[in-house]
Amino acid sequence: MGLRELKKEQTRTLIADTAWRLFADRGFDAVPVAEIAREARVSEATVFNYFPRKEDLLYSRLEGFGERLVEALDSRAASESVLDAVRRFLLRPAGILARAAAGDHDALTRLRTINRMVAASPALRAREQQAIADTTAALAARLTAETDAPDAEITSYVAANALMGVHRALIDHVRRSVLAGEAPDRLATDVREYGAKAFALLAHGLAHHGVRPSGDREGG
Repeated sequence: MGLRELKKEQTRTLIADTAWRLFADRGFDAVPVAEIAREARVSEATVFNYFPRKEDLLYSRLEGFGERLVEALDSRAASESVLDAVRRFLLRPAGILARAAAGDHDALTRLRTINRMVAASPALRAREQQAIADTTAALAARLTAETDAPDAEITSYVAANALMGVHRALIDHVRRSVLAGEAPDRLATDVREYGAKAFALLAHGLAHHGVRPSGDREGG
């Protein structure tokens, strides 16, 4: 890395670290970009050069998930299904929850702070949903490219949304549990267990899921 690139990376890190400190202290919505710029001793324009949207100041630390998921799909063995590849990727013990479950106090503090901030900010929740939608679209596009079936675009879109639905459900479960104060080791175990059940549901199909007993009538 050249001197110019190193300086740019240092500036980016400084801005992100400053934003994180202020967000963690007062909440995402309460901190204007102008204050972040002042604290980091850069111009507001410089902040936006590195982070086009305020939400990116937080999500820059969490980016790359979609790329890693597609890479896991691309690197799977010829005999491994898409479902198995995504399951393996999502349920592996990794990331901030795994570190918190292993006793990393800083990771636990960070896990709680992130989820508290996102839960309190409509803007951050919208940014999160957009990131999930972007990953779903990338996954669908990759699945479509793997087959020349005439219905590939539709079936790939359905499959991608079903697979990413597991991810969305686990995110929501983690957030509720973290905010409720659940122990991280118990939560990590729950995520693996619930995730395995969710993927099993997809593997076996929905034909019989949610079928009510014959005597159970709506409104009865």
